[in-house]
Amino acid sequence: MPLFFMQVTTNDTLSTGMDCLPFYRSSPACGTGDHDILFGNISVLNPRQQINGLTSFLDASTVYGSTPAVENKLRNLTSEEGLLRVNLIYYDNHREYLPFTDRIPSPCAQDSNASEGERIECFLAGDSRSSEVTSLAAMHTLWLREHNRLARALKRINSHWSAEAVYQEARKIVGALHQIITLRDYIPKIIGPDAFNMYIGLYTGYDPTVNPTVSNVFSTAAFRFGHATIQPIVRRLNAQYLDDPELPNLHLHEVFFSPWRLIKEGGLDPLLRGLLAHSAKLQVQDQLLNEELTEKLFVLSNNGSLDLASLNLQRGRDHGLPGYNEWREFCGLPKLETHTDLNTVIMNRNVTEKIMELYHNPSNIDVWLGGLVEDFIPGARTGPLFACIIGKQMKALRDGDRFWWENDNVFTEAQKRELKKHSLSRVICDNTGITEVPADAFQLGKFPQDFKHCNNIPGMNLEAWQEFYQEEELCGTPKSVENGDFVYCSEFGKTTVTYTCHYGFQLQGEEQLTCTSKGWNFEAPICIDINECENKINPPCPPSSTCINTEGSYKCLHTDPYKLAEDGRTCIGNACEHTVH
Repeated sequence: MPLFFMQVTTNDTLSTGMDCLPFYRSSPACGTGDHDILFGNISVLNPRQQINGLTSFLDASTVYGSTPAVENKLRNLTSEEGLLRVNLIYYDNHREYLPFTDRIPSPCAQDSNASEGERIECFLAGDSRSSEVTSLAAMHTLWLREHNRLARALKRINSHWSAEAVYQEARKIVGALHQIITLRDYIPKIIGPDAFNMYIGLYTGYDPTVNPTVSNVFSTAAFRFGHATIQPIVRRLNAQYLDDPELPNLHLHEVFFSPWRLIKEGGLDPLLRGLLAHSAKLQVQDQLLNEELTEKLFVLSNNGSLDLASLNLQRGRDHGLPGYNEWREFCGLPKLETHTDLNTVIMNRNVTEKIMELYHNPSNIDVWLGGLVEDFIPGARTGPLFACIIGKQMKALRDGDRFWWENDNVFTEAQKRELKKHSLSRVICDNTGITEVPADAFQLGKFPQDFKHCNNIPGMNLEAWQEFYQEEELCGTPKSVENGDFVYCSEFGKTTVTYTCHYGFQLQGEEQLTCTSKGWNFEAPICIDINECENKINPPCPPSSTCINTEGSYKCLHTDPYKLAEDGRTCIGNACEHTVH
């Protein structure tokens, strides 16, 4: 990850004593840019491309991670209820917190008044940025609790379900809620109803020709409009939605990478009340980002403060994004040739003068800045360019996802009806001590007149997920399998049972059985142990150890007298220990 330095102008008072700001370039995808030469492609121009490190789908990867390795770290694999791991040290009025990261000591800030030896580490969640600010950590915690609430409820009504079946169904529901809340409740308020109808429209089903990956311009420019909506003050409110003298307002820089503030200063409820009762920062053209982000941004990879606006501009250049005018043409918007043209899309004349002084020509403007300063379209919080880019991206994410919640055979019709009833306000009611919320968590209201009691906030009934099967049916109860599970499904007069095996076992026989007039159409399969030690392509143990197969797993018998310590550099004595997996 090469380091690039951004020069600070001599009259810049924001970065006192700093000649330049550090900037880490995004890692290139293999075979692009300079890496192309390593693959022997020296005759064809292949521009540098960046790796998308996260799943692009709206699939709640912030809760479950984007790789199987991260997902397994987040799961409670010993639970029979399909739960996610929780913090075993701290609780929020008997409610769960995120677990701490395995990396100890973690780089997160500590309470200066803490007793000696007491540490509160960074949180572990599906996204590595979960501890960046306390309000973000609060949202990650909220969805952890929602998964575990759903999993426990599903297990209660389907006691025959395995832990894996419960986990996967709860995950599927949480993914659907993320899709519903994002596209139904959030995006229309950001791009406005007209742009929503133009670029997204009604759902007509899965389209396998649509590419659902996230575009570079969306992630690097358009969706970063949100940086201009961040308030410089973090508010914590009491049950009457009033300032709490014991929890004073905090400047944003005081909550960067400080999970201790969430755990030791009131938990989730005061923070979420502050978010519900106060608006996002108004994005005004002559003050796009508050100074907490341009002067005091703190990241773990750098000792000093950074400037988020500068990072965003440089990130667009690092990724080689075309300029503002090229994206306007892409969206079918008029190209802006002159200062006068620029004045037609940006009302604030002082801003257009400053931009022209810096860029000289509208075509030179960085797309993030150009899109950000455009006048809002009616009923929106973005201008026409970002409304177009965000709208096109959301349509692709929806239509190109075969597991989209509205697609055929993802949920039953009864389950879809229940999912539609749910909202972010209901998630807050179900997983916190908050009892009064706005009907729409994204719509600012005044307390108490615009708030409702949680008893009056609708939510889904999980009975739509209840499975019924009885002995007297034609085929009888599905046969259980050792080291495996089954999911029973009866719909439209067809009854099927689908078998899966636990981790470390593989299915032998038919995966899905169907009930016919003569009974089940196949014998139930069995789950046999996978001998991981036979994998010669990706051996599970290092070369210096011997692999020993166990039921459902394996262990590595180390024969090397030394092994690598956790710091990745130190060799320590081993004495032929077993590593069990």
